[in-house]
Amino acid sequence: MGRPFGVPVYVSPTWFLVAAFITFTFQPVVVSRLPELSTGLSYLVALAFAVLLYVSVLLHELAHCVVAKAYGLPVRRITLYLLGGVSEIEREPETPGREFMVSFAGPLLSLGLGGAGYALERFLDPGTVLSVLVWQLWASNLIVGVFNLLPGLPLDGGRMLRAGVWRLTRDPGSGTVAAAWAGRVLAVLLVAWPATLSLMSGQEPRWDMLIWSVLLASFIWFGATQALRGARMRARIPQVSARALARRAVPVTADVPLAEAMRRAAEAQAGALVVVDHEGSPTGIVSEVAVEATPEARRPWVTAGSLARTLEPSLVLAADLEGEPLIEAMRGAPAGEYLLVERGGEIFGVLATADVNRVFTGV
Repeated sequence: MGRPFGVPVYVSPTWFLVAAFITFTFQPVVVSRLPELSTGLSYLVALAFAVLLYVSVLLHELAHCVVAKAYGLPVRRITLYLLGGVSEIEREPETPGREFMVSFAGPLLSLGLGGAGYALERFLDPGTVLSVLVWQLWASNLIVGVFNLLPGLPLDGGRMLRAGVWRLTRDPGSGTVAAAWAGRVLAVLLVAWPATLSLMSGQEPRWDMLIWSVLLASFIWFGATQALRGARMRARIPQVSARALARRAVPVTADVPLAEAMRRAAEAQAGALVVVDHEGSPTGIVSEVAVEATPEARRPWVTAGSLARTLEPSLVLAADLEGEPLIEAMRGAPAGEYLLVERGGEIFGVLATADVNRVFTGV
């Protein structure tokens, strides 16, 4: 939809579902406040509110992105969808203080919009369309701001809680686990609390409110579960070592038949093939996926070079890389295999992405 502050903004098709829901549920409110409007105009005003509400959500997400970019964090995009919006920031802040500020920026802007709207409504005629829209928008932004400050992932308040625990323990993983479990507790309360109030008051629960509670609770529970899974995976990052995971590589020239190249690899108990020129310099890595896809009967007639990926500079990694630097190098140039070299340029072996993935999946 555009690139404000250089951040691409996308709108999910699910937004149209929630826009329709908001329009139909807000239309009776418009009629009660402005009874002189025709049915068609009342629906139009309700639709305008739905659009303006998501403009507010967009501003909320932009606040996160602007602060993140100010700290040098790359932002991939903003997506508006069924339950609001999400900012895809590609890297976590380096310090708990920055994490707190990036997280707090969104709710702060929503609360600011709520306060500004409240002040503006004081000067408007209560019997006008503008007054009704401003009234509902400031109230909605206030709710959005307060709701996002609740202390549980994946809400902004959860990230602020994570930053606080991170600061106290000096361990971002502990902060994530604490905030994720707080998010799970919050998800249960979102469903249990309104149901309990209805039972205690002897009234039947409002089904529209119950549906929203279940939707929001499901969103929070799923996000908290994803955060816990991510924390477990990040805890394994220090175990990732290029040297430890490397496969022994056999050098072959591009014109060597695949069957012969595989025979040499088996003889040397190697798990990878590197294509070299006639001077012995590496030029490519034979793709394991391509080898497996080649029928055995055709392997004597297919050359190793035809199944190799050209060795670009980004596919050559230092053999002593490990942990976060190794993951970042792989993320910057996605591939199935990487050539590992010693500091002097000698070939050490080949690192297969599948082997790195097994560290995280436990397979």
